[in-house]
Amino acid sequence: MKTVSINPRSSVPKYSQLREILLDLIEAELAYDALIPSERELVDRYGLSRMTVRQAINNLVAEGRLYRVAGKGTFVARPKVEMPLRLTSFTEDMIARGQRPGSRDLERSIDGASGQVARALGLNLGDAVHAMVRLRTADLVPMAIERSYIPVQVAPGLEDVTLTDRSLYEILATRFGVALDHGEQTIEAGIVDAEDAPLLGLRPGSAVLLVERRSFAQGRPVEFTISTYRGDRYQLHVGLDVTLPPLAGALGAMRV
Repeated sequence: MKTVSINPRSSVPKYSQLREILLDLIEAELAYDALIPSERELVDRYGLSRMTVRQAINNLVAEGRLYRVAGKGTFVARPKVEMPLRLTSFTEDMIARGQRPGSRDLERSIDGASGQVARALGLNLGDAVHAMVRLRTADLVPMAIERSYIPVQVAPGLEDVTLTDRSLYEILATRFGVALDHGEQTIEAGIVDAEDAPLLGLRPGSAVLLVERRSFAQGRPVEFTISTYRGDRYQLHVGLDVTLPPLAGALGAMRV
């Protein structure tokens, strides 16, 4: 570990300075699942109070950069997964990242569409829909809970098809001839539901990403999914372009 000191005269709080030191250590020297120095070691090394050290570590745990194991210490967490901003299945996304996707059925039923589901899928209230709740994993680590709804008329017999460790999108395409061609989704921050927390390996009150997605085939909405993603395992990354005002764009073109 490189020798870096805490600047007591800096306007940056000491716990924030230690947080940056630990981040540099994580990114430059430690692999994921590696044990970081103990609180006592950090106290002695940087001349900080136990409370200051604990605050820095707590912040990194809350951010998903570290995780604790009772009786063993604090370890480097796996890098966060970037949430895809394109229409792709969870299975395809995890395989592309070199991780092993998995899923476990929590609930399967045929229900009458509620108001929200009916509006999302262009159905009448009470129309029959497949309702599916699945726990999605990557390398056996819980990542998300998906609550999906598909009109029964779109995929008759889907209730008899096992979804465990399989891609729903692939099943729709190969068995029912439903090829999804575009979609739309809304992402917002939320707090994990008390029932979902233990399934996701989270403490009650933990931050999550709530994602609502509608998928279409030939202009018709055929899937509506409400997902809860672990906030400590996912992040969003979006490229931003600068849009030049018309005059600036015209002048730029003239110079070329």
